Amino acid sequence: MSATSSSAGRVTPGRLALVALGSAILLVLPLVLPPFETLQVSYGLIFGIAALGFNLLLGYTGLLSFGHSAFFGAGAYAAAFLVKYGGVRSMEAFVVAGVLASLLVAALIGSVCVRYTRIFFGILALALSQVLWSLAMKFFWVTGGTDGLRVPTPTLLGVLGAPGADKTTFLATRYYYYVLVVFAIATAVMWVIVHSPFGKALQAIRDNEVRAEFVGVQVRRYRYVAFLVSGAFTGLAGALWVPLNGLTTPDILYWPFSGRIVFMVVLGGFRTFWGPIVGAFVYNYLEVWAVGATVYWQLVLGVILVTLVLAMPTGLVGTAGQLIARLREKGRP
Repeated sequence: MSATSSSAGRVTPGRLALVALGSAILLVLPLVLPPFETLQVSYGLIFGIAALGFNLLLGYTGLLSFGHSAFFGAGAYAAAFLVKYGGVRSMEAFVVAGVLASLLVAALIGSVCVRYTRIFFGILALALSQVLWSLAMKFFWVTGGTDGLRVPTPTLLGVLGAPGADKTTFLATRYYYYVLVVFAIATAVMWVIVHSPFGKALQAIRDNEVRAEFVGVQVRRYRYVAFLVSGAFTGLAGALWVPLNGLTTPDILYWPFSGRIVFMVVLGGFRTFWGPIVGAFVYNYLEVWAVGATVYWQLVLGVILVTLVLAMPTGLVGTAGQLIARLREKGRP
């Protein structure tokens, strides 16, 4: 492992200060932002969890998947099914069901995909994920088809909102802090994973699969476990997303949704830990701005994203790290 990558995982006072500052800002945002802007931050936190899960495969294991919409959709539909067929409105039940459903889907898809690498892995994950989209469209009497399934306001820790409070206020305050707590826990868990011996083994597989296998790393097993963890994180994001969106449709199982997750990670920087989170926030805000600015928002958003990726191949966080390193080099005598 290079000196750069080893120093990237080192906890320094400066990084701790940045994390503390970011946490303080996120805690006070609902007090200073209008509800709509707070909801956009919630979306950014949720997609940040999905991006962290995806980056465990791309950034740390070296596997590019185009099928993560299957796990996100599994988490969302698990919550929607609990509401429609079980009458359950507990957010904790949504989270557990979403993670379990995405783990099941990841176990099935991963058992096939981890046998391959490079483009074969990506295309196979894409093809298998589209099977779920096709099933969601065909069994419309179960999934709601293109009309989708509605998910009302859930209870948080067994308590609904305050009497008389509207849904927007609830989502912009109590639900925001609920998502923030889950995001903080998920980020801490992922930090421990990628800096554990398991995470180091994944990086060894990414850098040199043959050498990793030679020193005793069971490559296929490690890839499979990474695939499961990645799917669980993405499914968790799906379960958190559906009450905020209020509706789940087969669109989140379609391959362009996987492309959104890929773009978030690449935009922020997939060789960094914080890059996917930054990319998720930036992508979400760019999309909201483009939709409100022009009817050709997809063209505008595509041009902006492609320009950013070409101008900054290492992503926003990677480029910022390189600039800071250059400034430090210039400042040294």
